[in-house]
Amino acid sequence: MQAVSSRRMAALALGAVGVVYGDIGTSPLYTLKEVFGPHGVPASHDNVLGALSLVFWALIIVVSVKYLLFIMRADNKGEGGIMALMALAQRCTRDRPQLRWGLVLLGLFGAALFYGDGVITPAISVLSAVEGLKVATPELAHYVVPITVGVILGLGWLQRHGTARIGAVFGPVCAVWFVAIAALGVSGIARHPAVLYALLPTYAIEFFTHNHAEAFFALGAVVLAVTGTEALYADMGHFGRGPIRVAWFSFVLPALLLNYFGQGALVLMDPATVANPFYHLVPRTLLYPMIGLATAATVIASQAVISGAFSMTREAMQLGYVPRMRVVHTSQEMSGQVYVPWINRVLVVLIVLAVVGFRSSDNLGSAYGIAVTGTMVITTLLALTVARIQWRWSWAAVIAIGTGLLVVDLGFFSANIIKIESGGWFPLALGLVVFLLMTTWRRGRELVVREIQQGGLALAPFIVNMSEHPPVRVAGTAVFLTGNGNAVPHALLHNLKHNKVLHERNVMLTVETLDEPVADEDQHIEWTPLEGGFARLRLRFGFAEDPDVPARLAECARNGIHFDMMDTTFFVSRESIVAGSRRPGMALWREKLFVLLARNAMPATAFFRIPGNRLIELGAQVEI
Repeated sequence: MQAVSSRRMAALALGAVGVVYGDIGTSPLYTLKEVFGPHGVPASHDNVLGALSLVFWALIIVVSVKYLLFIMRADNKGEGGIMALMALAQRCTRDRPQLRWGLVLLGLFGAALFYGDGVITPAISVLSAVEGLKVATPELAHYVVPITVGVILGLGWLQRHGTARIGAVFGPVCAVWFVAIAALGVSGIARHPAVLYALLPTYAIEFFTHNHAEAFFALGAVVLAVTGTEALYADMGHFGRGPIRVAWFSFVLPALLLNYFGQGALVLMDPATVANPFYHLVPRTLLYPMIGLATAATVIASQAVISGAFSMTREAMQLGYVPRMRVVHTSQEMSGQVYVPWINRVLVVLIVLAVVGFRSSDNLGSAYGIAVTGTMVITTLLALTVARIQWRWSWAAVIAIGTGLLVVDLGFFSANIIKIESGGWFPLALGLVVFLLMTTWRRGRELVVREIQQGGLALAPFIVNMSEHPPVRVAGTAVFLTGNGNAVPHALLHNLKHNKVLHERNVMLTVETLDEPVADEDQHIEWTPLEGGFARLRLRFGFAEDPDVPARLAECARNGIHFDMMDTTFFVSRESIVAGSRRPGMALWREKLFVLLARNAMPATAFFRIPGNRLIELGAQVEI
């Protein structure tokens, strides 16, 4: 039994190497190059040791301590990621509405920044890998951007097939990558072992005292070494804490450190190699194979980041922060492996624009960092809230740990803020646009629900009226989708008005999404029988589940409630939303934006998987 468990742990750890650590694992391609690049510090002996010391302690404090030992404890029934953490923080603060709303805004902004990261990460990773051609054959330099664009387009095409088919090669390819970069690092360290002095934190401190403002700017490049840390947390539901931690401490971290220190040793011996220390560390006979391996590794890293955007979109959709979209499941074994075609198309276009617009990893390095560090700060704040309220940590512990983590996070964030003018505006602008769309959709839906509830009739007196003045009854079950189970759905009123009949059984169906990834079995169904052949039914789903209404109705049979789908008709009100009413709500331009989003959203009936041959839609106009 123990041997089986060990094999299972090893298999999951190998999978984590490919999916979780692809992003952070390809950071050696560009991190030190950016530290000593055009906007960095001179590659002197003390500066090289200082930069390596900063990279080492960033990996230890941010990745090992903060994420692996602290943040990953804040799981939402095993699920991680900023949306899951936001939902967990919401659940902790139900009795504190102002704090709850503030945390929601923080979480939404962090999620919005993640989309900016989903654009910049593939662009800089693939571009850095292909730039090895400049080292191998300088005459091929002008082919770097076209080749990168081709790889990105291929990556976009690859997404539709999902990780179910290609995931089996992710772990082995990335394992080969980490072994290769570790071997390169060992060869560099062997030629200049004194580079290991950089393990001492004193060199990091002296780096700041000697370089002052330049050191602060270089800190914005050091953060590139810890990009991808959100993936550790977001993929926790797929692999679990144990395999992710085992993969990091036993394999990924040693490989990364060896390579960084190997690059540092090379620069100490030959400062001219600072233009691209990673590829200069590679023997010339192995340059082209290494370029191919690096490109494969960056494609895997990019695929994992984009897949993370798909998963987060589905969660945000379920929680009501983005319009409904088509979601395709790419794996029969893992529900988290999804493909969102619309998001994929938008991301590919933006990534290509970033590559063509910035044209080099050096330029993209200036744009990178703000989205990553902003999300890191927000994740820390949300996790500290959970630690204080749910874990019941003392204020002393929260303040002590929070201060230490926020000093590091805010230091990295501040170092990247100064890069806004030189490219940092790009991911920040993307994040602000996404944040605006999410908050507009959420507020718009609240206004629609408000208008529907204000114009609705109370259900209880309506049922009494129906018993006193009974209409014609027809056989079968009518299911009316409604957001308010205590009011008469518009579709029911329209059906009664125009067809002048009621079904034998009339069910007011409300679909709820919980702030938990998966609903417990006893939460799935809440059935409330009413008088006169009426009933209320609540179906609950977690935010990581697909809201399959017919499947959940079939589940009702366990409780003695039977639905014959061939004898059941679904009635839905399709709202035609009109902007511009004088009621308090949103600015007119935001109302028009919401109307545009609503018109292009996937119909609720398709989203809930209601069969079209059992569906009747009735229109209703709503002014917001």
